[in-house]
Amino acid sequence: MIKIFPILCRAGTMDNYAYLLTDEKSQISAIIDPSEVAPIQKFCETQNIKPKYVLNTHHHFDHTDGNLALKNLYNVQIVGHSKDAHRIPGIDICLQEGDYFQLGESQAQIISVDGHTIGHILYYFANSQTLFTGDMLFNLCIGGIFEGTAEQMWQSIQKIKALPEETRFYPGHEYTRYGANEALYFSQNSEEVKKYLEQAQTHLQQGLPAGPYTLKEEKQCNPYLTATDFKEFVHRLNS
Repeated sequence: MIKIFPILCRAGTMDNYAYLLTDEKSQISAIIDPSEVAPIQKFCETQNIKPKYVLNTHHHFDHTDGNLALKNLYNVQIVGHSKDAHRIPGIDICLQEGDYFQLGESQAQIISVDGHTIGHILYYFANSQTLFTGDMLFNLCIGGIFEGTAEQMWQSIQKIKALPEETRFYPGHEYTRYGANEALYFSQNSEEVKKYLEQAQTHLQQGLPAGPYTLKEEKQCNPYLTATDFKEFVHRLNS
């Protein structure tokens, strides 16, 4: 099992989430998507934790800008997709679809999800029922398609939908507010979406992330996951 600590980075601008993961048995830790080093270093010092790894979901600067500083501070090994080997600063370990990454006694399955970028991956910890989605999936919305195609993004969504519904997912940004109106519109103001947003608002008012939500909740409320076919998905993308 893993402990998960969200760390807000670029607060008020891009509102990134980095995550500090610690395997409970071995106490080995990793940082997912270090957007900037200062808040991460401060949190690690407060918790007296020295991370061993950095796990990148994709190459964009707002997910990798802290890589080299963390390598200098803690001598971390940096992990990412083999397709991003030339784009992720300081990468040491290259993975691909179907590989597994061992964090102490916890194991993450690597799931390739092209669309937002080519080489984007998810880290799925089955035993902890947790999924880290980077910029592929957000609360009530998805990431923009920068390098891939709509078809690739659609296929990536199907991979997420096939995972166990009780899985809790952790996105790379606090973008709930961006997805709220579309979710309400396409669901015709469903009670599920209203309940989802009430919980999000309560958490945000407490200075917490909106989630985590389960994939079951997301499949009920996110308009890009509720789309029944590719044609409807593209229509929602272009609306």
